Amino acid sequence: MKAIQARIVPFRQAHEKGIVGDGPMRVKGKWPFTLANRTYYLLYSTAMTSPGTAANSDILGAADIEEQCRSATAALDLDGKRVLVLVPDHTRTCPLPEVFGHVYDSIVDRVAHLDVMVALGTHPPMTEEHMCSLFGITPAEKANRYPEANFHNHMWKDPDQLTEFGRFTREEVGEVSGGLFEMDVSVKCNRIVEEQDMVLIIGPVFPHEVVGFSGGNKYIIPGIAGQEIIDFLHWLGAVITNPEIIGSKYTPVRAVVDKAAAFMPVERQALCMVVKGTELAGLFAGTPEEAWSAAADLSARIHIEERPRSYHTVLSCAPEMYDDLWTGGKCMYKIEPVVSDGGKVIIYAPHITEISVTHGEVIREIGYHTRDFFREQWDKYQGYPWGVLAHSTHVKGIGSYEDGVEKPRIDVILATGIPEDVCREVNLGYMDPATINKADFDGREDEGILCVHKAGETLYRLRG
Repeated sequence: MKAIQARIVPFRQAHEKGIVGDGPMRVKGKWPFTLANRTYYLLYSTAMTSPGTAANSDILGAADIEEQCRSATAALDLDGKRVLVLVPDHTRTCPLPEVFGHVYDSIVDRVAHLDVMVALGTHPPMTEEHMCSLFGITPAEKANRYPEANFHNHMWKDPDQLTEFGRFTREEVGEVSGGLFEMDVSVKCNRIVEEQDMVLIIGPVFPHEVVGFSGGNKYIIPGIAGQEIIDFLHWLGAVITNPEIIGSKYTPVRAVVDKAAAFMPVERQALCMVVKGTELAGLFAGTPEEAWSAAADLSARIHIEERPRSYHTVLSCAPEMYDDLWTGGKCMYKIEPVVSDGGKVIIYAPHITEISVTHGEVIREIGYHTRDFFREQWDKYQGYPWGVLAHSTHVKGIGSYEDGVEKPRIDVILATGIPEDVCREVNLGYMDPATINKADFDGREDEGILCVHKAGETLYRLRG
């Protein structure tokens, strides 16, 4: 399976070249949408760029990182302006303390005011101690190290923090979703944006189950967005399905994210990181669209690993940064493409003791199911938060629902601190993590058994 990549082609050019029909590009899918009153087609083709090898990527040294941060910020028109810096939470691997430190030192004497917000999306708010740890400091050190920075959590459900910056019409949603949805969607974001002259995004880029590759404008939408647009984006991605979306550069969801971010009445800039292991392999500056595009190309080479065969059993080991199944589900998303039909994924995470801090009650009510389970019973489930439905389908994986019978393609088993009765209640399998020795799964790929020791950021795909 080659990497599914894409490009945006203007409507007239698409028709002139015959690629909207059965043209020579071997089009996998086509999604019309409108930007700046022009209609475009988003073309998916298996004949475009494939992932390379991470071995060809250099690691940036400390001096290189400092120089790139300083040169990138020097090029920005920041003098006397109010700036909002958006950063990721703890569920993304990146050298944030180092990069943010250099950025702060480079701009603090130029800006009139500096706000820093953790782009949490629907993740729970961070304590001061936890937030400070993101930046490599303690609460006691914050005033000395970053005296001019004002740190904030994004509170996605607090209406007092949100304001509407734009709306998608039914027609626009129908175009960008390829006819999957026709509805009005409000684009609400944190009202702190209204107080700024510039939004500066600092964050990593990885393959992502909802949008294709994370990063860029995703730190605005859904990073500091309200529930309506968050739910719409996630369910749109879920309907298209994780295996189709993840690791694809331009997707319908990315098109919505970029268009929604363009509603912001402020300048947007970005520093997009690409991490190899725990070190920085790339740092790209520019508009969120430009910086993200370059970072996604490098991420495809570093974070997509092609395998010659599928596996009937995968032990997917969650790192400590995933502290509930809501985030730990990435250990399923990145593995699903290489699991054989009828196979199983064991999410090994003894440290995870709950399904979701924020959404656990809803998940326990609806359970984990395939996309078609919900779509075939939409009248029953459409009133639940669509973002939670999307998470449910991503963890359960693709499958079918016919004549009242659900048939997942693979079996998902939790070897976590979540009790067995809860696992069964939400329609997932259970194994006692104390019975698992990771060494028993190592070195058995020829037998169809794969062990991934730090799952959740590298995407595994079949070669060919």
